[in-house]
Amino acid sequence: MRTIDWVDGRIIAIEQTLLPDVVTTLRIDTVDQLVDAIRRLAIRGAPALGVAGALGVALAAGGGGDVRAEAARLRAARPTAVNLAWGVDRVLARLDDGLDAVVAEAVHVLEDDVRRNRALGLRGARWLVERLGGPVNVQTHCNAGALACVEWGTALGVVRALHEDGALGHVYVDETRPLLQGSRLTAWELAGMGVAHTVVVDSAGPTVIAKGLADAVVVGADRIAANGDVVNKIGTYPLALAAARAGIPFVVAAPESTIDLATPDGAHVEIEVRDPAEVVGDRATAALNFAFDVTPADLVTAIVTDERTICGKPLG
Repeated sequence: MRTIDWVDGRIIAIEQTLLPDVVTTLRIDTVDQLVDAIRRLAIRGAPALGVAGALGVALAAGGGGDVRAEAARLRAARPTAVNLAWGVDRVLARLDDGLDAVVAEAVHVLEDDVRRNRALGLRGARWLVERLGGPVNVQTHCNAGALACVEWGTALGVVRALHEDGALGHVYVDETRPLLQGSRLTAWELAGMGVAHTVVVDSAGPTVIAKGLADAVVVGADRIAANGDVVNKIGTYPLALAAARAGIPFVVAAPESTIDLATPDGAHVEIEVRDPAEVVGDRATAALNFAFDVTPADLVTAIVTDERTICGKPLG
């Protein structure tokens, strides 16, 4: 099953807020429905958001309204992940060529996501095996698997490639509070692959590294700035610090579309702050719910994309 797809002029997407207890899909016919799905994380993950943005422009174009205004709403649905705006802008550029051209470009973005993430998964696995041998014990954070893409993951794409090559040991999965994308989604995907894994509370993540249980940390990204700073789910930065202290690789797996050369560094990225209720429920307690953090470039061992592996070099 694809995480997101284009079928008969509408978007079909897995409803990720109900996983792993209920596997069901959304049928999305309007930009209003798509924006709602993105904001409440029914559709999430940087590459999947890029595809959603692309397909959303196709929806808008087919609806006969103000396509550019609808596109602006889509771009603003979640501000931190650059892929959403990338997907919107790529398809919007074909608007003057007519509806057929818009839909064709959106479907190309969808299909190309599979190829690109499969390529980066194989590249990342090869990089790790060349440096560490095998089997490789991996720690990961949040969900950067098939659910974050179309049908092949980024960080979990690397894990999947290692597994298929017989070079994977154990996977340590940070639970990823407050919405538990690790313990709900990543653990579910790994179980489906038949991969041995253990869920750990977020605050224990650095301790897993300090105890030598992980040979490498592999994560995805929501935006990579021009200087190599990496924006990813909140809780990534502490893992990078722990990996640097322990002397193990900290690897970021993301498609080229996640690299944002227009943003000079992580300090220039708008970090989404989500509803405090995700943390404290309906209790009258203040909560600062940052959705993402910034890992400085000097803590990143390698950035693996579908086209290249970057180790301490300029990204441009």
